[in-house]
Amino acid sequence: MNTEKKMSGSCETAYFAGGCFWGMEYMLSKQEGVTDVVSGFMGGHVDTPTYEEVYRDDTGHAETVRVLFDADKVSYETLVRLFFEIHDPTQRDGQGPDIGTRYRSEIFYLTEEQRMTAEKVITLLRDKGYDVVTRVTPATRFWPAEEYHQDYYDRKGTTPYCHVRVKRF
Repeated sequence: MNTEKKMSGSCETAYFAGGCFWGMEYMLSKQEGVTDVVSGFMGGHVDTPTYEEVYRDDTGHAETVRVLFDADKVSYETLVRLFFEIHDPTQRDGQGPDIGTRYRSEIFYLTEEQRMTAEKVITLLRDKGYDVVTRVTPATRFWPAEEYHQDYYDRKGTTPYCHVRVKRF
């Protein structure tokens, strides 16, 4: 009997970029089975990027969230589906009023299984008539954003204005 797994759960990691990381962090953190969400950056060519550098759109990074989740309580596919319902996967290089490649829609996968799951869900959306522009790319190094970006909406006591859940499944 593996008591260590029972005590610690089955912790896995997912990376999603879907516009402003504040809203993504807030919405994903409310999902049962998610144990932690951190705002940061991925997919660029500069080490230790600052928010200001990424904001200028010259580092290649996307505002990304790292999601730690208990796979015994929530599946990766459930998180992917939620990701597609809390941002607009048809808007290229932006979300609502937030425009620029740093706000692009992208799933950064860690395993072949994650890649296949993401592509399967994209196919489901395309079959429903959505022109999905979300990229599916291998994860690179994740750089956590500055502390003042973490838990932004919870600290402010407000809710996201640019992320609203839209049922697509």
